[in-house]
Amino acid sequence: MTETRKLTIAAVADLHVKEDDDSSYKEMFAEISRLADVLVIAGDLTDLGKPKEAERLAADLQSCSIPVIAVLGNHDHESGMVDEVSSVLIAAGVKLLNGQPAEIDGVAFVGVKGFAGGFGRHMLGSFGEAAIKAMVAESVDESMRLENAMRHVRSQRAMVVLHYAPVIDTVEGEPREIYPFLGSSRLAETIDRFPVKAVVHGHAHRGTYQGKTPGGAPVYNVAAHVEKPTGKPYALLEL
Repeated sequence: MTETRKLTIAAVADLHVKEDDDSSYKEMFAEISRLADVLVIAGDLTDLGKPKEAERLAADLQSCSIPVIAVLGNHDHESGMVDEVSSVLIAAGVKLLNGQPAEIDGVAFVGVKGFAGGFGRHMLGSFGEAAIKAMVAESVDESMRLENAMRHVRSQRAMVVLHYAPVIDTVEGEPREIYPFLGSSRLAETIDRFPVKAVVHGHAHRGTYQGKTPGGAPVYNVAAHVEKPTGKPYALLEL
């Protein structure tokens, strides 16, 4: 039987590319291309969700010679121009996931943005004002979108790509008062219904690099600001 080739995945989040910032990710993307087979960006590619920010990122991505997979984050929604931002990124070759899988060399990447809602017994319930119910409904919808995508996965190796955290482990380090806004256990409940090799997310800039779901799936907070074993803004994972 032929041994399955492992895939090296570089994962990063929260690049927050700004329209008026002269800094560049070209060198980082070129370096990643030498070290990894796939680049995953787990949300907040732009700072204010403006097409010009996406264009700056697209220009930097020209130095990336490997496939790029991404999900959008909350910052990418800020200006209400998600379609325009998405079009720029897709035109630059980014495989933008929002409730569907993409397979590369035997590894399925399944991505949704996720949403807030809290963790464990402190998770927000659908009770009271319409605004609270709408917030919970959004959280449930994102989890259902993830579940529907996972049902289409046929590969034995799957990575889930989120922006919001599915577990409390990887948001530790942030102020406890904002935990409910950093993710939701509903995502972990969905993940644990399927065989998942790894989960990556961002959003919690001051969080913790590694955790796991109640079912044991490894979870990695790959926000650029979080310290990683590579000593770089990105993590390197093998699947």
